[in-house]
Amino acid sequence: MAASASPRVTGIVLAAGAGRRFGGPKALASDASGTPWVQRAVDALQGGGCDGVIVVLGAAAAQAALLVPPSASVVVAAEWEAGLSRSLAAGMDAAGDADAVILVPVDTPALPAAAVTRIRTAAGEDARHALVRSTYGGHPGHPVLVGSVHWGHLRAQLSGDAGAGAFLTRAGATAVECGDLWTGADHDRRP
Repeated sequence: MAASASPRVTGIVLAAGAGRRFGGPKALASDASGTPWVQRAVDALQGGGCDGVIVVLGAAAAQAALLVPPSASVVVAAEWEAGLSRSLAAGMDAAGDADAVILVPVDTPALPAAAVTRIRTAAGEDARHALVRSTYGGHPGHPVLVGSVHWGHLRAQLSGDAGAGAFLTRAGATAVECGDLWTGADHDRRP
C-alpha cells in the first residue's frame, strides 16, 4: 500500500488594507530591526511548514510588492477597499488546488513559525476537512487553518471588513492553544 501524500497547505498573508488606524498600509511596516512585517509573516508561514505562501496586497501594492520575499507569490485584491473579505477571497482563489490555507494578517510580526506548525499539525492528514484556530488564553487569534471543502461556505458568508472569525465559530473550528508560544497580539496602531 502506497503512503498517502502529505496535505498541501498554502499560507496566506492578508496585507491589503489601507491601515487607517495605523496611519498607513501595514504591508509597508517594519519591525524595530528594519525587517518588513510582510517578510516576517512569510518567514513564519514557510518555517511552519506551508508548501507555498501568497501575499495579498491592495493599498500601496506596488511599494509593498518590493518588500515581499521572492519565495512568496503576490496577488493584488482588485476590490481591497471593500474590506478584509475581498482580500481573503482573493487569497483563497489564488490558493488553487491546495488542501488547506493558513491565514495570517500582516500585523502579527511576532508570530512564530512554531504556532503555524502547531495549527498545521492539528489539522492532521485530512486537512481538506479541517478548521483550526489558534487561541491565546482561550481567546481566538491567528493563525487559522481552513480546509478546502469549507472555502465555498466561507466565501458565501464573507462581507465587508469581516474575516473568517464568525464562520470559524459557527462551524465549530478546533481551538488550539498557542499562548505558550507568544501573545497573539496584532498591531492596530503603530508600536
